[in-house]
Amino acid sequence: MLSQNVFPNAFTFSSILKSCPIQPAKLLHGQAIKFGFDAELYVRTCLAGSYARGGDVVSARKLFDAMPEKSLVSLTAMITCYAKHGMIDEARVLFDGMEERDVIWLGTQMLNAKVRPNEVTVLAVLSACGQIGALETGRWVHSYIENNGIGITLSVGTSLIDMYSKCGSLEDARLIFERISNKDVVAWNSMVVGYAMHGFSQDALRLFKDMCMIGYHPTDITFIGVLNACGHAGLVSEGWTYFSFNEEDDMGLNPRLSTMGVWLHGNIALGEQIAEYLVSQNLANSGTYVLLSNMYAAAGNWEGVARVRTLMKESGVEKEPGCSSVEVNNKVHEFLAGDLRHPKSKEIYEMLEEMNGWLKTHGHTPQTDIVLHDLEDAQKERSLGVHS
Repeated sequence: MLSQNVFPNAFTFSSILKSCPIQPAKLLHGQAIKFGFDAELYVRTCLAGSYARGGDVVSARKLFDAMPEKSLVSLTAMITCYAKHGMIDEARVLFDGMEERDVIWLGTQMLNAKVRPNEVTVLAVLSACGQIGALETGRWVHSYIENNGIGITLSVGTSLIDMYSKCGSLEDARLIFERISNKDVVAWNSMVVGYAMHGFSQDALRLFKDMCMIGYHPTDITFIGVLNACGHAGLVSEGWTYFSFNEEDDMGLNPRLSTMGVWLHGNIALGEQIAEYLVSQNLANSGTYVLLSNMYAAAGNWEGVARVRTLMKESGVEKEPGCSSVEVNNKVHEFLAGDLRHPKSKEIYEMLEEMNGWLKTHGHTPQTDIVLHDLEDAQKERSLGVHS
């Protein structure tokens, strides 16, 4: 090609590099630099893939780090390279930095291609499924684990409990929990928090008592689940008892636990004092402010809500918007409150209106008191209808 004075372009290099052994790839790398195509994202990705396939992890990582934007293809090549050479920690770091959808896509591609994943891959995919509510994909990964000899180890079992709990399948979560013979406190916490998250307060509290009787030492995560369970069930005195038990156990001042205890007790004045203390000690997070703001809102104290929001702004604290995900035909759809980005948002809102109308005609009265915004009742009803 060069002898005929036909000069290559970026596609020439990328096409050859896709199946090129490492030694010719090094020569092509030099030619790409010579012709000025080494900075092209796709060429760099193909070069990194060639080095990765050839086992030159250092060169592959240098090219990967030099990419201003990492594509899913380059991430896959780098993770596969690390996994192939037993560099599990490095592979996990890259996995953890990926978007949940990309993790699921990569994991399912590996399984479909009959590339046997290691435990790192399985744990990452299960975690991603739980984060975005991809229950069917999570079930599929679970089935793969059972049928391919990976085994329900403690870490895999705990990840399955967490995934099923977050996706709302508590029966499956409990079945896995019962199968784990060597449970640790993390496995117990996952099940307690799972029950509490979905309003199964008595189950959560029963499990907490079993956990303590057997001799497991509860952590702050345990108490967050327990206080959530008490809050859902309206068990104020019991919740305050558990909160006091946590304090007596000298587990330290956890920002979320402290404000949850105050929220449960309904003591706004104490909530303000604790929030101020947490802010002064640089212990506050967005959850601290949000819980205090919600307490004010529930009491109808809109001036207090405004003060908290001002304090958040002055402190540079931002609340991440809550979002909901639903999996339909193995495709995950994500929504924010009042979201209009979905390509079928018009049809979705029409269906919501139809559903709300049907509910009203059948005697349903919206609980507008749980809308923590200073709005008229009609606006609160609309807010409930589109909340994520």
